[in-house]
Amino acid sequence: MKVTDLRIALFSGNYNYTRDGANQALNRLVAYLLAQGAAVRIYSPTVEHPAFPATGDLVDVPAVPMPFGRGEYRFAMGLPAKVRADLRKFAPNMVHVSAPELLGHRAVTYARRHHLPVVASVHTRFETYPRYYNLGFMEPLVEKGLKRFYNRCDAIVAPSRSMADLLAEQGMNPHIGIWSRGVDHHIFNPAARSLEWRRSLGIGDDEVAIGFLGRLVLEKGLDVFGEAMQALAARGVPHRVLVIGDGPARETFAAQVPEAVFAGFQRGADLGRAVASMDIFLNPSVTETFGNVTLEAMACAVPVVAADATGSASLVEDGVTGRLVPPRDIAAYADALAHYATDDAARRAAGQAGYDAAKAYGWDAINQKVVDTYLEVIARRSMTDARNPPRSS
Repeated sequence: MKVTDLRIALFSGNYNYTRDGANQALNRLVAYLLAQGAAVRIYSPTVEHPAFPATGDLVDVPAVPMPFGRGEYRFAMGLPAKVRADLRKFAPNMVHVSAPELLGHRAVTYARRHHLPVVASVHTRFETYPRYYNLGFMEPLVEKGLKRFYNRCDAIVAPSRSMADLLAEQGMNPHIGIWSRGVDHHIFNPAARSLEWRRSLGIGDDEVAIGFLGRLVLEKGLDVFGEAMQALAARGVPHRVLVIGDGPARETFAAQVPEAVFAGFQRGADLGRAVASMDIFLNPSVTETFGNVTLEAMACAVPVVAADATGSASLVEDGVTGRLVPPRDIAAYADALAHYATDDAARRAAGQAGYDAAKAYGWDAINQKVVDTYLEVIARRSMTDARNPPRSS
């Protein structure tokens, strides 16, 4: 089979109605697949005013707002008759699921009933979410549910080697490939740095700006970021805090970093300017499976201090492009930040090393890995079917 023979039904709980790393990666993948001659149909909840235009043919799946103060996300209500009819008409030969929610479960069930191969992509560590909402006791149950979901698929693709190793350790699926992430070097590069923009925010040219980049939600490690800033201030290390992004936890976060400059949500060239205008990037999240924001900072020659967890552990070379820190070790975060904040040469050297490392991440080669996985899964299924033909009645 060739890529032009592929007919892929992609199921996403959030394809384009909010903007995050996962749905932007999915849209890039679809663009690549279409450019290679594959047919793609996307099934996802939609809204009247999405965050960005969808790439490819998008079919609306009925959904309701998520509970627990996360109404910006939609919860799909499975596969109603209208969607199933569209699926039959499209006649996919590959099903791709991007999240272990109800829509993903129903899509896997549909695929198994119709003898279709399934590939699942992993975009976040859902099992870690309960701890940020005082529901840590649920983590083993969530992990058990994830294991059941991923083992009903033919293969899974993880965005980093560290995440793939964790999935293997958890027994999620015996067939695990890597679908990494790329970075747009036209947007994210050192030349995008703007002292004028920093000044407009009240940040001096000689001040060291420690940045946060991402949606302001608890599971991004906002509490750890805030405590690290407090520890750094207690040591008397001069710095400024620059926050790029917005989200439902903004008010809570602002109370933890009252002196921070909140630049709000940025996109495109403005986002590249914001990242390049940082001096140090701090990423305390342990829920990432890759860490797009970490790679974007590296591409801008900004040294990274990050949690030694899935995602960043595969990107940051400790002591070279930045520092990896035990996830909740506030003193270690303060040590690493103080080192870069007070040593200009060390900061420049780590930034340059990160810039050099980020050059290897190009989107086309990365997305081809998913195509290779599709074709490998289909070939494996064909061989299994040939060895085990259906019995005659």
